[in-house]
This record gives sequence, structure tokens and C-alpha cells, in this order.
Amino acid sequence: MHVDIGNALAVEATPGVAEASLDRLDDRVAAAHDRITAGVGDRDFGYAGLALPADIDPDAIHAAVEGFDPEAVLTVGIGGSALGAETVTAALGLDGHHTLDNVDPAAATRLLDGLPLSETLVNVVSRSGTTVETLANLRVVRAALADAGLEWTERTVVTTGESGPLADLAAAPDLPTCPVPDGVPGRFAALSPVGLLPAAALGGDVEAVLAGGAEGRRALSPSLFDCPAYAYGAVAYALECRGATTNCVVPYAEALEPFAEWFAQLWAESLGKDGLGQTPARALGATDQHSQLQLYRAGRRDKLVTLLRPTGREDRPIPAVDADALSYLEGESLGSLLAAEFEATEAALAASGVPNVRVELDRLDAEGVGRLLYDMEAACVLAGELHGVETFTQPAVEWGKRAARGLLGGGEFEEAAVVDEKTTLRIE
Repeated sequence: MHVDIGNALAVEATPGVAEASLDRLDDRVAAAHDRITAGVGDRDFGYAGLALPADIDPDAIHAAVEGFDPEAVLTVGIGGSALGAETVTAALGLDGHHTLDNVDPAAATRLLDGLPLSETLVNVVSRSGTTVETLANLRVVRAALADAGLEWTERTVVTTGESGPLADLAAAPDLPTCPVPDGVPGRFAALSPVGLLPAAALGGDVEAVLAGGAEGRRALSPSLFDCPAYAYGAVAYALECRGATTNCVVPYAEALEPFAEWFAQLWAESLGKDGLGQTPARALGATDQHSQLQLYRAGRRDKLVTLLRPTGREDRPIPAVDADALSYLEGESLGSLLAAEFEATEAALAASGVPNVRVELDRLDAEGVGRLLYDMEAACVLAGELHGVETFTQPAVEWGKRAARGLLGGGEFEEAAVVDEKTTLRIE
């Protein structure tokens, strides 16, 4: 992965970071790197996520899906239990991966009605085994399979912790299982069975994904000037301190659109603590040049724009047409047009003084997506170290979970009582 932070410097952007400030910040990066390295080595909670490329055995993933040759994989999970897997399968161009990651009844019905259930592998993912949305959706899927005359135990694999309701459910019929790695929050678990099992079931090269992650780990070094992951994390941190409280992530490859969703969870849930944290925004190049770019260039100066692309990609020529107005497209391709759109957007932002960072992969392949996931996790961990927040916890999320469970009669939770205290001003 390559990172260009030139358009985030103070000489180009407002807000921007002076090179002298980066030099001073680099001492803190070195200290943070020492803490990260120690945490990874000891497999401390959270930091263990950055050890996954070395710790995960791909043979165990293949063993869990052995005997299945599915036309489709349905992942039943939510948040980190689904977004990493979506990112990997989309980046690898693996058709047939679907996720049931919400409890919208209309969406669930449409998805299940459209699946070839007799050729679908159900992949249920929950570390605790108590995630209410996942357990509810699993019941819905089981009922749909039964209605189709299918036995759910013959086409289901479970990824969960060592104990819990989901582990117990898998034990009785002896379902194939994969472990959620110890000490790794879901959003940092993409390079584990949590994120890799659907790709393996659909024929993806999970070994190469892990090799890309391992390359990212080897690239970590004490200086942001030598490490793309730390360069990104440090600059994002420095720009937030200077007022860029929104991070707009714009991939120029549709196969990376799910990555932007994964990044949004990683960045928001990890860094949104103690009144800190950039708000992640998601866009798609070149589509959103015709919508959000207006805001990025001419709106509030509170944004960092992250432009992401693979430099090597498949291409498709633009056929010649007999029209003078389109003569400039002669001999061009969709790839060259998209590259021009990328560089024009980057220049347009720079011309307006909007800080932006270019992130590039050599190719969007298995190793490339593994490296991208690892580097962004490392960037996030570094930013958390620099902010001094508890990167690997999510207490605000847990509050909402307790409130919902209380409303459903799942126990006495004081958070549920707050719902009844809602202030209303209803207009009809």
C-alpha cells in the first residue's frame, strides 16, 4: 500500500499539517509503535488483531467448509461479524455472498425469497453467541429452510466463541465451526474466519489475503515517514486536532465500496470516545463527484478526504463514435477515464485547500485487500494511541444493546427506562 500525504500539508490545505509538526509527531509515533509492538507480541486484548496474519490457520477455515460447494453463502451476522467478510468477497470479485445483517423484515423476506436455498451455505457469526439480531435472523433462516423442505443442520457453519448459546446450538448437531479469535473485537477480525470463511467457501484465495496482511505487519516501523499505515493514522489524527472532524473515504473501484462500510465501523467505533473521533463519511468515485464533491470543495472546512484506488486493474475500451463533441474519448478506456476522474478530483480538492490523502494499492487482488485491511487497522490503532482513547472497547454501543434487550423483556436494564422518558413534539 502507498500513501501520499502531500495534499494534507499546511502549505496546501486548510486545515493542514506543517512538516515541522509531523517531525515532532513522529517521536510520539515511535513511542506508540513500541506500545503496539508489545501489545501484539503479548496478544493483549485488541492488539491481538494485528497478530492475526501469523496466528490464523487457513486449513481450519477450509476444513469448516469442506464438503460444501455452494452457489451462494448467506452470512448471518452484524457489524464486524459481516462487514469484513463483505469487503473480502467483494474485493475478490466472488459472486454469491449475501449478508443478513439487519432485522428489516421486508429486506429479509426479499433476500430469502431470492436465494437458491438448496445451494446456499448459511454462515452464522457471533463472538458472544448472544447477539439478538443474529439469533433472531438465524431463527428466520431456519424457518425458511424448513419451509423449503431443507434441513438447516446440513448447510450451516458457525463462527463463534468457545462458549455461549450459539456454541451450544452448534454442539448438539455437531455443526462445523470456526473460532472467533481470542482478544480480537469483531471490527478487527476481518483477517480471521470471521472475515475469510465466505471467501473460502466460494473459492477465494484466503492464504493470499493473509499473506497481504503479513506484509502489512512487516511494514510497521517506528517512523510515520517509513510506514504507510502509520502515515495515514498520524495525519488523520493531526488533521482532526486541527478541525478536520469528518473523514470522507472515497474508493475509486466499486469492488471497494463495502470496504468503505467496514472502514466506517472501524474508525467510528474505535475512535469515537471522550468527545473525540472523526465522523466517517462514505462515497464512491466517480459517482459521488456529481453529488458530494460540491460539499467537500465548498462546504465547511471540517473534512479530510481519503481517495483510494488500485493502480492496476482490468480495463474496457470505450468504442469510437462519430461525434465531434466526444472526440477526446478516441482511444480511451473506462479505466483511463476513471483515472482522470480520480486525479481531477484530487486536484480540485487541492485547489480549494481541502486536505486529502491518496491511498493506492498496486492491484485489487487477494494480497492487496489483505494489506489494505491490515494497514487500516494499524492506522486506527495508532490514531487511538495518539488520542489516548480505549480503542478496542465500545461502551456506547453496549448501552443501546442493553436498552433494546430490556424493551424486549430480556431482563431488567435501567437503560430501557430512558425510552419512556423521551421528549416529544409531534407534528401531524
